[in-house]
Amino acid sequence: MSWKEAAEPVLTRMPVVTRPTGHIPFKRKLAWTAGVLFVYFFLTNITLFGLESTGSDIFGQFRSILAGEQGSILQVGIGPIVTASIVLQLLGGANLLGLDTSDPRDQVLYQGLQKLLVIVVTAMTAAPMVFAGGFLPANPAIGNALGIGLFGIQMVIFAQVFIGGVLILFMDEIVSKWGVGSGVGLFIIAAVSQQLVGGFFSWSGLGTPGFFASWFGIITGSVELGPTFTSEWFQSLLFSPGELLALVTTALIFAVVVYAESVRVEIPLSHARVKGARGRFPVKLIYASVLPMILVRALQANIQFFGQIINSQTTMPTWLGVYADGQPVSGFFYYFAPIQSRQDWMWFLGFTNAEPWMIFTRVAIDLTFMVVGGAIFAIFWVETTGMGPEATARQIQNSGMQIPGFRRNPQVVEKVMERYIPQVTVIGGALVGLLAVLANMLGTIGNVTGEGLLLTVSITYKLYEEIAEEQLMEMHPMMRQMFGRE
Repeated sequence: MSWKEAAEPVLTRMPVVTRPTGHIPFKRKLAWTAGVLFVYFFLTNITLFGLESTGSDIFGQFRSILAGEQGSILQVGIGPIVTASIVLQLLGGANLLGLDTSDPRDQVLYQGLQKLLVIVVTAMTAAPMVFAGGFLPANPAIGNALGIGLFGIQMVIFAQVFIGGVLILFMDEIVSKWGVGSGVGLFIIAAVSQQLVGGFFSWSGLGTPGFFASWFGIITGSVELGPTFTSEWFQSLLFSPGELLALVTTALIFAVVVYAESVRVEIPLSHARVKGARGRFPVKLIYASVLPMILVRALQANIQFFGQIINSQTTMPTWLGVYADGQPVSGFFYYFAPIQSRQDWMWFLGFTNAEPWMIFTRVAIDLTFMVVGGAIFAIFWVETTGMGPEATARQIQNSGMQIPGFRRNPQVVEKVMERYIPQVTVIGGALVGLLAVLANMLGTIGNVTGEGLLLTVSITYKLYEEIAEEQLMEMHPMMRQMFGRE
């Protein structure tokens, strides 16, 4: 008996959001998307019952891409979904699953396996947060008052975090089937947008002053930059409180990503039966999108998560890691920690006390990890999401189109696609990794991570394209057949 036959009774019975049976009007899709977004913001503002304090945020430096909120119901965010995707992509890439996603039966098994894996990873992620270290400290007074003790209140917190992880899984599925775009992308946009708005508009009375509040203070004279045209003045202008470098970096990332999304190789197509019917198949520079960056950073997040757990439970060898204030300052976990801000590498301005050779080593490892990892995960992403040369050739063949000057044969079209898709995928994945590291090193408004900003711009751009496509199909219903929506 194969593993598929053994697991089929379980995987086919996993709870699932029913797909719509017919066309969903665009306004209803927007309503579903807005409703899920409202629930997401609502859940991120619900503090876990029984929590003594917010504790140390084990995923603090990855919050912008994990789309969760420390100490809330959505503590784990989309982390389990991403981790499950990494595992399945690696297994699928090595052909260890034996599943053909073009087969409806195997599609059901794959989706059920992914959902089961997300639930398992959610439990495995939530347990150490609650029962190990001070990540989510329980309040023993509440446990004693309820008569369940400390362990009982820890179980209550664990249950809340677990339920939050399952809820965000089904919220993602609702958006993917009934709304616009994907839930994962929507939650990332929501989380990063909160940071960007806070970075621009937060006032001094509400915490750290935002960009506009800081410049209002500079103009009115309430914030001093130091003697004019001195090194101190320039440093204050570029960094805190002026944050001009952060503004330039944020604007530059927006411009570069929008430009990269518009750069493409267009392969001409013509209809095999309808004369004059022509089209183009675009192979964008960022063909695999920026989403593979989530997989790379999630892998780094899991490495750091593992280090935090070991450090909270025992004294690890110095070569593995030395921690200060909950952060690695040397050893393996230090060198494999991503560069998140200027404070991690600008030793010449006194932002860090680390040795220059340690900083150079860490930057080199992070850059290599992101560039090479971005290219590798981009290839996996393209192959597992039906965007590779073979799958694309089948789609073109099934749509009745062909490449002018070539025989109408899937193998011929596949060979043409192989000239462009693999090379563009690798270049785009490496470029995105490079941009993410540079943005982190220079800093952005609201301390948004580079990959978080890249994801937000790219997902928003694609969401705009999808909304424009939906509006076009609403105005011209026959277009739905051309797009394969009916």
